[in-house]
Amino acid sequence: MLSRVANSIYWMCRYIERAENVARFISVNLNLLLDMPSEKGKHWEPLVLTTGDQELFEKKYQNYTKEAVIEFLAFDRSYPNSIISSLAGARENGRSIREIISSEMWEHLNNFYLELTDVKSQTMALEDPHRFFKIIQMRSHLFTGLLDSTMSHGEAWNFARIGMMLERADKTSRILDVKYFMLLPHPDLVNSPIDNIQWTSVLKSASAFEMYRKEHHRITPHKVASFLIFDSQFPRSIRHCISKADICLHRIAGSPEGSASNLAEKKLGRLKADLEYTDIDEVVKSGMHEYLDDLQSRINQIDEVIGTTFFNLRPLIDVSTNDQQQSTTTNN
Repeated sequence: MLSRVANSIYWMCRYIERAENVARFISVNLNLLLDMPSEKGKHWEPLVLTTGDQELFEKKYQNYTKEAVIEFLAFDRSYPNSIISSLAGARENGRSIREIISSEMWEHLNNFYLELTDVKSQTMALEDPHRFFKIIQMRSHLFTGLLDSTMSHGEAWNFARIGMMLERADKTSRILDVKYFMLLPHPDLVNSPIDNIQWTSVLKSASAFEMYRKEHHRITPHKVASFLIFDSQFPRSIRHCISKADICLHRIAGSPEGSASNLAEKKLGRLKADLEYTDIDEVVKSGMHEYLDDLQSRINQIDEVIGTTFFNLRPLIDVSTNDQQQSTTTNN
């Protein structure tokens, strides 16, 4: 497979996954506002903190209002990780490999982008945000379904899955990292109703609420963090995402699992092993933020090594180059 093709399909799927995650952040925050009306004034800034791009926001917007945050995260073309910028990146990468992906995938991706650029979308996002961001998530899920059901599961599909899994692992770690500090500003808030509501929102941010309750029932910070980092079965946990990316990488290289024929496999294999042999008590003992910060750096290094090993190219449009900046951002 050409490096250009592999690079394009890898980034196309990372951008789709990113757009879905941004929509999920906003959607969960809207639900949280319904449960905690007295906290309305404090609930829009954390959304920007979650992205790690508050400096970019504050250069352009005065206050963390609902309108400003939705504009920044969903429709601001100057912000490289907004939903519309992510979809523009996905569409341009998809356009360059139309002969590789199925016609259904391309048509859906193109319509997805065009719908978002319609002026009615911005109106709906402000007037009926619950419906609007749910639609974004459903469009992303449909694209993932088309990827799995209309495309041969060969090299191109495996590159697509690696991009999607690394993006998902990174976003799960950022949700947990920022919320971990936000949720416990005072020790006396531990296990309070507010604490439980906010940890519930963390789970919902990762679409993990129902699966967590089936396994653990009671919501506690330790168990939520453990579930989102180490659960081997939940599809949005960091461990699960890294494990699936590792399988896809070995399929591409043709090397047996447990071995490594290139630097990308070595780094990904080490991270996978660390996740398998670490538990939440060790993480808490060493510091949750420090652990997640290191995890994000390692995912970013894996992304860079995959680029130099298989692509040796930069993404097609400027928005893609800024992704490296986003990936290296850590939440202090």
